[in-house]
Amino acid sequence: MKALIISADNFEDTELLVPYYRLKEEGIGVDIASIKKGMIKGIHGYDVEANKTLKEVNLDDYDLLFLPGGKAPEIVRKERDAIEIAKYFFQKNKPVSAICHGPQLLITAGLLKNRHATCYKSVVKEIKDAGAIYEDKEVIVDGNLVTSRQPADLPAFLRETMKMLKSQ
Repeated sequence: MKALIISADNFEDTELLVPYYRLKEEGIGVDIASIKKGMIKGIHGYDVEANKTLKEVNLDDYDLLFLPGGKAPEIVRKERDAIEIAKYFFQKNKPVSAICHGPQLLITAGLLKNRHATCYKSVVKEIKDAGAIYEDKEVIVDGNLVTSRQPADLPAFLRETMKMLKSQ
């Protein structure tokens, strides 16, 4: 089993690192893809290595797409490759987990219409405008999609993400 995290500079540190280590703890391989290979820096100063570019991602290798928040989704959503990756996961009904600003990539890809979802408070209008059915809850599961609002929601978010992965 393998997970793909898509991010860039200015990610929310806990929303990338906590899931990264939780997935590794379960024995799940994890790749981090970004616009370019190399170190990316979180809002709070943590560095992680993006070991793949978005163009290098072989979609068939992954069972989960994970989208952390922070300011990185604003950058990533402008990348055609990131949009195509998100669309692929929805077409194949593979699990997608997005927290905080993470759903912005899904909004840009046009994937949230009529889907139940949550997000960080500053993204609420955008998610509603995209046709999502917004709910202000710590975690929302709708089919293959798991969404949460903020770092405080990580326990519920990861519980539901792991449950979904184990049912694959």
